Amino acid sequence: MTTKRIAVVENVLSANDRLAEDNRRLLDSARVFALNIMASPGAGKTSLIEQTVQRLAAELRVGVIEGDLATSIDAERAEAAGAVSVQINTGGNCHLEAPMVRDALAQLPLNEMDLLIIENVGNLVCPAGWKLGTHLNVLVASVPEGADKPYKYPSMYNDVDILVVNKIDLLPYVTFDMDFFKRGVEILNPGVTTFPLSCRTGEGLDAWLNWLKTSVADFRSTR
Repeated sequence: MTTKRIAVVENVLSANDRLAEDNRRLLDSARVFALNIMASPGAGKTSLIEQTVQRLAAELRVGVIEGDLATSIDAERAEAAGAVSVQINTGGNCHLEAPMVRDALAQLPLNEMDLLIIENVGNLVCPAGWKLGTHLNVLVASVPEGADKPYKYPSMYNDVDILVVNKIDLLPYVTFDMDFFKRGVEILNPGVTTFPLSCRTGEGLDAWLNWLKTSVADFRSTR
């Protein structure tokens, strides 16, 4: 029974990965640089997307795919910030999957976009194992969550390309051992590019935005 269950899971993941490759080819052909943003609920994924869209509106054409269990609240926030957006309601699924993203891509004007940001379902477990076809995976951690998250959720921290540490404006007011946090991250993902910032005050956002603009320009220059 265990062997059969493992085989089924492997088959599902394999099928998902094939569709993720199709998604990547579609994005490449449209010259759209794509990010998969993951985090726990409340870490600030949507706030980061809002700030990114608003501050880069004059330079980049941004599309957003919002993944949530229910509601269209986050998609509406992305649209209000200036992005074209599509909402995916997973109906209880704790992560996005490549077929869901494929359907959402069909609703976006890819040829009129430079950057696609996918906001995954808020969760530090499920999203890590499911490829979507994006070019990079971004994890948003936040100071109020505590410094122990890399140790508790190693699979999430292990494979991300970019780490954003949000809500650093709260460091004077909460117990957060930054050195302990960084040691845990370094053990799992040595040298990962990290952006400490605050979406509320704007501190550190310029470094994130400059990196993003450079990444998009480099990507589009090779396509």
